[in-house]
Amino acid sequence: MDSSHGIDPRSLGDPRNVYLTDEEFYASDRPANPVLPEDRPRGGGPRDPLRHPVAWSTILFIASIFTLIFTGIALFP
Repeated sequence: MDSSHGIDPRSLGDPRNVYLTDEEFYASDRPANPVLPEDRPRGGGPRDPLRHPVAWSTILFIASIFTLIFTGIALFP
């Protein structure tokens, strides 16, 4: 098999055994201008700072529970 595509040499004349070169094959589905803008650009611009309001409310809730416990201990020894 001397063919680059591994075709039996006896069937090289068969019109069904016509293969594109690698350049032709990979160029067939490429757009005319292959340099396209990114749909998700890297880096980006300025962003809003992340806020975690749940964290502050949790800290406030725990602090109020400790305050209630220590007040109860101080008032009723």
